[in-house]
Parts: sequence; structure tokens; C-alpha cells
Amino acid sequence: MPAPTQLFFPLIRNCELSRIYGTACYCHHKHLCCSPPYIPQSRLRYTPHPTYATFYRPKESWWQYTQGRRYASTPQKFYLTPPQVNSILKANEYSFKVPEFDGKNVSSVLGFDSNQLPANAPIEDRRSAATCLQTRGMLLGVFDGHAGCACSQAVSERLFYYIAVSLLPHETLLEIENAVESGRALLPILQWHKHPNDYFSKEASKLYFNSLRTYWQELIDLNTGESTEIDVKEALINAFKRLDNDISLEAQVGDPNSFLNYLVLRVAFSGATACVAHVDGVDLHVANTGDSRAMLGVQEEDGSWSAVTLSNDHNAQNEREVERLKLEHPKNEAKSVVKQDRLLGLLMPFRAFGDVKFKWSIDLQKRVIESGPDQLNDNEYTKFIPPNYYTPPYLTAEPEVTYHRLRPQDKFLVLATDGLWETMHRQDVVRIVGEYLTGMHHQEPIAVGGYKVTLGQMHGLLTERRAKMSSVFEDQNAATHLIRHAVGNNEFGAVDHERLSKMLSLPEELARMYRDDITIIVVQFNSHVVGAYQKQE
Repeated sequence: MPAPTQLFFPLIRNCELSRIYGTACYCHHKHLCCSPPYIPQSRLRYTPHPTYATFYRPKESWWQYTQGRRYASTPQKFYLTPPQVNSILKANEYSFKVPEFDGKNVSSVLGFDSNQLPANAPIEDRRSAATCLQTRGMLLGVFDGHAGCACSQAVSERLFYYIAVSLLPHETLLEIENAVESGRALLPILQWHKHPNDYFSKEASKLYFNSLRTYWQELIDLNTGESTEIDVKEALINAFKRLDNDISLEAQVGDPNSFLNYLVLRVAFSGATACVAHVDGVDLHVANTGDSRAMLGVQEEDGSWSAVTLSNDHNAQNEREVERLKLEHPKNEAKSVVKQDRLLGLLMPFRAFGDVKFKWSIDLQKRVIESGPDQLNDNEYTKFIPPNYYTPPYLTAEPEVTYHRLRPQDKFLVLATDGLWETMHRQDVVRIVGEYLTGMHHQEPIAVGGYKVTLGQMHGLLTERRAKMSSVFEDQNAATHLIRHAVGNNEFGAVDHERLSKMLSLPEELARMYRDDITIIVVQFNSHVVGAYQKQE
């Protein structure tokens, strides 16, 4: 009996399937068949054996890279005009304003702005936002892919469904299953808020739906029907882990359709981090797997802005993560499980979806590769076994969940992939967004950072400060405004058009050497509604 997949997985909008898969899916393995320019191993997301070094992408900021590398040839001067810069920056921006009353409750979210600026070709980041229709709350997330965009694409399409299903009461799950079984129409469980370029994999929708249905069937069987309150933290953790498990199983089972078979294998062998926020009234939960971040913008009584971090990076800079990994493996692996600040000396994030090369046994990897399509079997990257690979799995997709109860002074939330945090300090991010949203600048003494500044330069800085007051209104999207600063800021914290133009005019093969993909969602809270919630309680 055909399942009503269209009710759960919307069709592609404003783009042809052949164009999408020709650019976003088939091209994602470009890094496996094209020879990129030389990149030092210290700049790579992965740092494998030298034989496979060209299969991996860099992961450092453009400023760090330029300090260690100089080109002998003189580049041709070419500056984009301000309209051209704006066209590039605004190409992927999206805004959504929440209706004042959604039929169930007054929302604590005013709306959100999001945007993406690619460095990889194609971009490996993804973003998602949706309103839960059968329960209260809104879901927003950013996803940072590596070794291609296949895994981040799949997670961006599927994770919110798993979360929404995990939050549904037993009675609603039964209604959905009965409707599917009898072929009746279903009300959708999510209302997606997407840019036209944020597409769904139409041909994989049936496969994805069947896996999701199996999940809710198991939830029905596990639930005795007794009315119990849903634990949001537990629901988020279960959804993350279950989706990652399904990605692994789908790759092991394969598919008779050669296209889908190759797709599920690409998803499993690539990887993605995820940072997701669930907002329901004053209850804010952030589930993070990897090194994207969630930052809360708080306005103090004097009008200044402070940043509250709501996620932890899962990498070598997090001592608790390093200790967790070491405790999960034998003592004789203590020196090899984290080496050169990377998992097994290769992978920078210590938690991620996919990346089955760090989860499956060696025998399972070999069996799947040998029985897989020729493109996979002939690929040296998929055959490569990490060194000191003795006691898998070394990687997990289980998220770390943080809870925060919203207050009237909590004005906005920034979700962003590490491409932003590599270039900007969290306090600067919150200050820039806060000033943009309020249209006010908390004037502080001009910091020159130890530079010798002439009177003329100081005059220029003061002129820039005055111009900055009106530049807030140049962008109609907070995420775009933040990207403009992330890419174009000079040493004095002001946007330098010449620098911005240079960075945006870099050809595809060079852009990734200077910066990473940047994906940002800025969620603005309704302080009056948040305050009203507090008074009611």
C-alpha cells in the first residue's frame, strides 16, 4: 500500500531534480575525483595518511591561513561594487515572521532571519526551520557537513521529523499510524520555513518515510498508552540517535534502485554536525552534536549586550570530551584515540552523524564496500581504514542537550556553523546582532589594538563609526548583517568594503583556503510574551 509520503516530505520547489542532483548530490563527491590545490595538513578537517591527503578539506579561518602562506604571483586587482557585494551576500537570505497568534498559543518567537555564504563548491552546510503543528514549539537548526554535503543534506531533511515524532503523545501516534494503514489523508506534522534553494530529496522521500514510520511504530509499541508527560531532552536525544542508526542501517541494507543505493552510501560515508534549538514558550532546549554553536544574546540594564553560550564544542578543545573518549576505549589506546587534536588523528569533531568509517567494524566496512556500486568500490577514500582502529565505534551522534528558561532580557539566539565562530568572538557576534536589532550602538572607546594610529587614521575611524550608525539599515536580515561583518571586518572591527570585496571575489578553488562555509540563524524572542509567561507562573 503506498504511503502518503507527500504529507511528510514536501516536493522540490523552484528547481529541477536533474539540476539539484547534478550540483548538490553528484557533485558532493567532487573532492574524491578532482585534484585540489595543495593545502597544508594542519588546515584540514581530516588529516589522513599523506596518500589520501588530497581527499580532505581545510578547516581554518582565512586570517590564520594568510599568515602562514603567501603567493609569489601578484593577483589581478578586482573589486566588486557595493551592489555586487550585496547581491552575493543576500542570495541565500530568508526571513520568517511568526503570526502573533498561531491558533494555539501566543508565540515567544517573533521570527527569525537566516543566511548562508558558501566557501565549498557546492556548499556543505545546511539549515532548517519548522513549526511543530501537532505539538507546541518551533525547531531551528544548522548542519555542517564534511567529506561532502550528502549527510548534512539528509540530516537537514529528516531530523526534525524524528524530533517531532518523538514529541507526539501516544494517541496522536496511533492516529497517524491508523491513517497511513487505511490510506487516509494526514495532517502534516511540520510546517517548513524554507528558502527556495533549501530543497528536499524527492527520490529518497519514500525510503525516508518508511524508516520514520518504523520509528513511530516502535514508539507506539513501547508506550503502554498511559498519559505521561513528554521529556523534551529525552526526545531530542532519542531522535538524534535513531536517525543516525537509520542512516547506518540503510547503507548496510542497500537499495535495489542503483541511484538510491549510491545515495544512502554517500550519506553514511560522509558526515555532519548538528546544532538544533526547540523553543516552546519560555522553554528553550539546544541539542548539539559537533562544533556548531548556539549563543544567546542578553541585553543588560545599561543597554549593553552579553553572550551566554548554550552549547559546548565537541572537539579537542573540550577537555571533558577528550576524557569521555578515553574512558570509552581501553587504556592502551589513550594516546591514539585523540592525536594531534583529532579523533584518531583524523577527524576534528568528536560527535557527528554518518562517518561510518569511525563507527563500523573493519569487516563490515569491507563487506559494504565490496558489495556496493563500482563508484564506491573504486574509491580509495572509502577503502582507507583509520590508523589504530581497534575498538569501534569511536564516534557518536548523541547530542548534548542544554536547557534554558527564557527571561525578558533574553532578546535573541544565534545558531551558526563553525565558519562564523572561527572568524568572530562570541561577544562581537552578540553585540553586532543586538545593535542591528535595536538600531542602537552602545558607544565604547575606540580600540586600536596596540596599533600606532595617526590623527588622520583616527579621523577615519570616527567617520566609520558615524557611518556605522546608518549601515545597520543596509541589511534587512540580521544573519546577512552578521556575515557582512564576519567576512569584511578589519582590525578595528569595522566593515572594510575592499576586504569584503576581495573575499567575495575569490574563485571557488581558493575560497575554501581562506574561510569555511558560514550558515547562521538569528531567532528573535518576544520579550512581552516571555514576561507574560513569567507573570502567569
